[in-house]
Amino acid sequence: MRLLIALAILSGIYYPAVAQQVQNTKKVMDGFPPSRESQVSLRNYRDYPFNQWSFRNPGAPLHLLMLPRSGNMHQHKTASTSTIGKTLIKDSAGEYKTFEAIFRENYADGVLVLHNDSILYEQYWNGLSRDYQHMWFSMSKSLTSTAFGILVDQKKIDLTASPARYISELKNTPYERATIQDLLNMSSALGFKENYTDTSSFFWKYYGSVRDGYYVKGARDADPMTTEVYGTYDFLAKSVTPNLNLKPGEVFEYNGSNADVIGWMIARISGQPITDFIRENIWANIGAEHDAMMAVDRAYMGVATSAMNTTLRDAALFGTLILNRGAIDGKQLVPSAWMDDILHVTAEDKQRYLKNDVYVKARMPWVAYKNFWWILDKNKGEFAAIGIHGQVIYINRRANVVIAYFSSQPVAPSAGNKNFLAKLDACIALAKQLSGK
Repeated sequence: MRLLIALAILSGIYYPAVAQQVQNTKKVMDGFPPSRESQVSLRNYRDYPFNQWSFRNPGAPLHLLMLPRSGNMHQHKTASTSTIGKTLIKDSAGEYKTFEAIFRENYADGVLVLHNDSILYEQYWNGLSRDYQHMWFSMSKSLTSTAFGILVDQKKIDLTASPARYISELKNTPYERATIQDLLNMSSALGFKENYTDTSSFFWKYYGSVRDGYYVKGARDADPMTTEVYGTYDFLAKSVTPNLNLKPGEVFEYNGSNADVIGWMIARISGQPITDFIRENIWANIGAEHDAMMAVDRAYMGVATSAMNTTLRDAALFGTLILNRGAIDGKQLVPSAWMDDILHVTAEDKQRYLKNDVYVKARMPWVAYKNFWWILDKNKGEFAAIGIHGQVIYINRRANVVIAYFSSQPVAPSAGNKNFLAKLDACIALAKQLSGK
């Protein structure tokens, strides 16, 4: 029986994973005004089924800043006929299900399949549509890394240096003893873990307060004139503790604060808020269909680790940029060398991942974590951006495939989560079929 129960952990807490989607009979945002029991709030917006509404209406529970689109839209080709939705995929139980059924039954809100820059399949559920934005959560880290590569290519950053070289406030903090590459590889040896359920944990109470990403009692009432640790950057400089039993670079331990340090470096070095830097260097040039939005912390700074919101088509478009090594529509937006470095996976990278006590035990398919990307197969160019509750941009360079999908899974983490794995496995199997190998 135990083998049938997946344990999803990001923080040392075990989460039961649901094998099949449970029919939602609870009404959300029901009435004008909504009934109290159906009301979405900052307290419940990540809870199922409220998340089916809030993940496509993020501006309701969160504070957002706009990243306006600009220029000509990228024109994906659209296949005149496609049987992708009916393609049979063998699941973990050895049963065959259609690609569409796998996504529909595992809390997907939308999925889009690109092959050779042509849309083969696009489907939406739970109120999402082509024109609705949806939360990316930690897929935002991969976008942050992409933007960071522009500054690396400009020789403004030395990846072997400490981030404290560039941000003086980080001197005498745990980040000073780590290199920037350690942060990008999530191996900074910090003294706290991510925790999405324990409201008494350091992560929830203190990091959550400054990030303004979920309900912490009294957090939004803080006065910036009297609150010493007000925003995310304050937290990074004044609150984070080290794990003195580890050295940076030794063990892969997923911690979103690493991405927030990288986001702070982007802002400090460029002289622009991260929202403006990403907009100017990527979003305004990518050919997006819609404006993007980024959630902000209590100090109204864009949250690099988890805050991007876009339509599904525009998420797939970002995936196209990555698939094409930083180029799109004849424009090289991000240095190709930085894009290639994602897949420069060494034996050391693999060993660092294997020392993790969460993902390895959950038998996840990853072989490494590099530059805020999850690596499946470096030879195939197969990797992914991942966000909690089932947000994914899957990329396979050998097959020339991008699959983007949004979800509203009840369980946040991916490790051991059958709803998450069912969809990812379907992507891997479909890419293999499309590549003909």
